[in-house]
Amino acid sequence: MNLLSVENLYKAYGDKQLFSGISFGIEQGQRVALVAKNGAGKSTLLKILQGGDIADSGNVTFRNDIAVSFLEQEPEFNPNDTVYHALFHSENDMQKAISAYEIALEKQEEDPSEANQKLLGEAMEMVEAQDAWNYETKVKQILSSLNIHHLEQKVSSLSGGERKRLALARVLIEEPELLIMDEPTNHLDLDMIEWLENYFIRNDVSLLLVTHDRYFLDNVCTDILELENEQLYRYRGNYEYFIEKKAEREFNEGKEYERARNLFRRELEWVRKMPKARTTKSKARVDQFDKLNESLAGRRKEQELKLQVKMSRIGGKILELKKVTKSYGEKSILKGFDYTFKKGERIGIAGKNGAGKTTFLNLITGLEQPDSGKIAVGETIVFGYYSQKGIILNEDKRVIEVIKDVGDYIPMGDGSKLLPSQLLTMFQFPPEMQFTYVSKLSGGERKRLYLLTVLMKNPNFLILDEPTNDLDLITLNTLEQFLLDFQGCLIMVSHDRYFMDKLADQLFILEGDGVVKNFIGSYTEYREQEKENKKRQNQDLSDSKINVIKDTNQSNQTNQKNHSSDSRKMTNKERFEFQGLEKDIASLEKQKAELTEKMASGITDHKELSDIAIKLGETTQLIDEKQLRWLELSEMVQ
Repeated sequence: MNLLSVENLYKAYGDKQLFSGISFGIEQGQRVALVAKNGAGKSTLLKILQGGDIADSGNVTFRNDIAVSFLEQEPEFNPNDTVYHALFHSENDMQKAISAYEIALEKQEEDPSEANQKLLGEAMEMVEAQDAWNYETKVKQILSSLNIHHLEQKVSSLSGGERKRLALARVLIEEPELLIMDEPTNHLDLDMIEWLENYFIRNDVSLLLVTHDRYFLDNVCTDILELENEQLYRYRGNYEYFIEKKAEREFNEGKEYERARNLFRRELEWVRKMPKARTTKSKARVDQFDKLNESLAGRRKEQELKLQVKMSRIGGKILELKKVTKSYGEKSILKGFDYTFKKGERIGIAGKNGAGKTTFLNLITGLEQPDSGKIAVGETIVFGYYSQKGIILNEDKRVIEVIKDVGDYIPMGDGSKLLPSQLLTMFQFPPEMQFTYVSKLSGGERKRLYLLTVLMKNPNFLILDEPTNDLDLITLNTLEQFLLDFQGCLIMVSHDRYFMDKLADQLFILEGDGVVKNFIGSYTEYREQEKENKKRQNQDLSDSKINVIKDTNQSNQTNQKNHSSDSRKMTNKERFEFQGLEKDIASLEKQKAELTEKMASGITDHKELSDIAIKLGETTQLIDEKQLRWLELSEMVQ
């Protein structure tokens, strides 16, 4: 079933053509990613689909009876709205009932007065009338997973990351048939990204998205659209398949390119030697040369970065943190943290949003001071700090002027010098772009330019705070190759798991309350270990639960005799929850049996088997959690 059709779409800004006659469609159940270099027109294409921009020609058609939701890269809200109003703006009766319940619940938890208890009871009756408890559970899961609380808070008080999560929660709550998203993983911590992946797969959401998160592309996407040189290429597979088939295409085109380049070289030599008096024959060859030159201009091979920079010398002492403590009010970031950095270390910083990752980097660079303890920096250390805030670029300057303001050249390991124009070319700023004004750059191009100003300072200790945000895949590969060749120390904060796995050989995990765990290995290895630990904990919990169930009758008799006068009674919310748990458990047990039967039915499709296995594991875990909760509630006085 076709949800979206794009036919013969053209778009240009002045002399810059973004795409030329592109066509594609999205079927129900497809999860399609759009990838391209920064400035190639990805966000413009999404704006056209949303109606925020107009194509020069072509047609965009959505199926008449479907709901479509859009997630913008920089979502806009009415600053006077509360989080509640921003989330629940639909006229849907079920959504109205759930929003009223969420607000009443929050008020009752803050102030359990009789009036608020009554308000909560009325809201529960509304949810019951709409038979919306399952929907409420889903909404609760979304808000909890994206760390969205305090629904009466004003949107104006939220940070940029909080607004992005709010916008993401809103489009998920809407449950559209087609979801179009621009960089959905930006501002999400690693746990949230993994949850979002599972959410899309579990709910079979139809998607069109722009993202540079390569694990996300690999785990979620069924198709990839590549916008390159104004044309659109479709790859029916995930990121791994895309890389393989793109390499095949470029190899095949490369052979044609080499033949054309040899012809171009001969033609260029001939034109330079051509006599001034042009005959009809020579003019025809010049015209042919001009056409060939024009066709080759859009087909230059991407240059790979191989920068062996002459790094500033590192002495014996690099960086020492001794008993470092830092907190904001009651929130502790570090408690007596100790670490001595060694030459060539590559450390990734991980932790939930708000755990203090950026504060940790600011302490190292001296932008913030510890409450106690000592941070000693070696005399030879030259920091290169790429921060989330970035720098304010002068809009009236040209790209090459920004780089020249930092330095005239970068010294190379072989004694040569790399000029600003050469560095810019290596980072996808070709000569024709180097004299472009900063004001005309896209968001990703600005980030790329800022990154170059950091690298131009020839640091020997690089600190990168979310460097992958808004960078295209080509630039990411270029940056990764540079960092792999970099001989100095490297600390990075990134939500890009692929980037972290490739570059970090150990992790600092900020677990909260000032606790920092040191893990030797990659991020994926850390997550696998955490999953194993959780599995063991769940097994222990399940074993203890079985013992509890065996003794239920005896325990109930004892509890009835020995209930103390201060035993807590169920709240209205808990009573509704208790009544629904038996139905939920029965339904989940049925679902588990069906999934187990499917696993044993002889299915040979690897992806289908994998999806069933994931779903079976999630269902089993959910049953365990609900059974444990049922036992907890059954202990309360009715």
